[in-house]
Amino acid sequence: MFMNRSRRNSDILPFRLFVLLTVIAGIACASAFAQPRSFAAIAKKVEPAVVSIDTKSKVAQPAARATAAPGKSDDIMDFFRRQLPQQPVYAVGSGFIVDKAGYIITNAHVIDDAARITVKLDSGEEFPATVVGVDGNDATDLAVLKIDAGHDLPFLKFGDSETAEVGDWVLAVGSPFGLTKSVTAGIISQTRRRTPYASAFQRFIQTDAAINRGNSGGPLVNLDGEVIGVNSQIATTTGDYNGVGFALPAHEAQFVLQQILKYGKVRRGYLGAFLEPVKAEYAKVYGMSDTNGAIVTNIRDKQSPAAIAQLQTGDVIVEFNGQRVENEQDLIARVAATGPDQTVAIVFLRENGTGFDRKTATVKLGERPIPNRGDEPSERRKLPLDGTVAEQKPFGLTLNELTPQLATANKLEGQKGLLVKEINPTSFIADVKNSSGNDALGAGDLIQRINRVNVTDLKSFAQFVAKLKVGDPVVLTVVSYNPVAATTETKILQFTVK
Repeated sequence: MFMNRSRRNSDILPFRLFVLLTVIAGIACASAFAQPRSFAAIAKKVEPAVVSIDTKSKVAQPAARATAAPGKSDDIMDFFRRQLPQQPVYAVGSGFIVDKAGYIITNAHVIDDAARITVKLDSGEEFPATVVGVDGNDATDLAVLKIDAGHDLPFLKFGDSETAEVGDWVLAVGSPFGLTKSVTAGIISQTRRRTPYASAFQRFIQTDAAINRGNSGGPLVNLDGEVIGVNSQIATTTGDYNGVGFALPAHEAQFVLQQILKYGKVRRGYLGAFLEPVKAEYAKVYGMSDTNGAIVTNIRDKQSPAAIAQLQTGDVIVEFNGQRVENEQDLIARVAATGPDQTVAIVFLRENGTGFDRKTATVKLGERPIPNRGDEPSERRKLPLDGTVAEQKPFGLTLNELTPQLATANKLEGQKGLLVKEINPTSFIADVKNSSGNDALGAGDLIQRINRVNVTDLKSFAQFVAKLKVGDPVVLTVVSYNPVAATTETKILQFTVK
């Protein structure tokens, strides 16, 4: 019986071992494909460096200019127009800090047409932001901002977006619809995705992590809390999340950041040729063995690097600096990344009637021109690269000393002070309202006193304002002409320096 038991145990042991190994293998396999139990640790790591960006656009005119009714003067019409509440447009976006000194990356479209930019930190602190540089919608749609917090700030590190794979878990962090510190999770659905309106420098990481309006400019992070993309676009039929979002890869964002910090703009190499891809039909008709290469379709600028190198329409560029050219987008990206004034070798095919001759040209690249953005608001302040601060108008006001001619024109005879000509909408004073909810200060008003000190000239007023610090209280005594009452009236403006 002992022998029998012994024999039965020996038969059972291998079976138990097999079951145990099978279970272990199953657990290992399941854990390899299981969803992470929680993203909490990643969110806690990332959130302190993610910011909300509030923008205020240029102030719209309150109403169209009307014709004065019989018995009413243009002065009265102007007075009523000034009492109408102006309607600035506010918008919200996201961004993330990339350096402890306060440099921030966001989307260029977040700050488009912004007269003032305010950055809100995870800590609750708020700071005005300056624009260091922009790489517009025709390029990567990125912008670099700078805030001065007076202390070191938490920041995020970039990960390797080139190693990101379809199926990897990612988190999108930002302020959708103004809801700050929102975190959504998903996977990478595809890489190097080209959207219908993408530029030559936008090959996106596609994700199903929820991205909505307000998420633009926020980070897409991996499970190590590293930034692998900048949330930029969504594919939608409703204007909101439909399950498909796009983030600009981190390697492209890093390039833009480095260029802007160094030059104040992005300098890219430039060939000066219009290009098309080699498709299967072209390869078949022209006897090419594959579809690699970029076809030169036009060289408009006869002083461009392509023209100087004697490239011609119909040439097929197949190599750039010893590297095979996959298509026209690949060539554009390689030229742009090489940088201006660099000399490169280009191998191209030129039709000879029955086939192609393989030729080589040496080309000195130019600098890719930046489209003229003449409509960019002049009020937007750029941060000088040397760190100097441009001279600012006091409180953002354009002022004139009151001459007899100005006094007569504004019906302020016998008064003294500084006449308000224009208010910069970037200034916080543009947001000061009176008890009726209207703008407390307007063009044509006369500033007579500041904090109980008489205002006599522009220089002394500017010096007084320059000594004020954030948090200081200010009381302005202002006189304005009321055409309805046909007399001047006094206004008291009370606000805090921001």
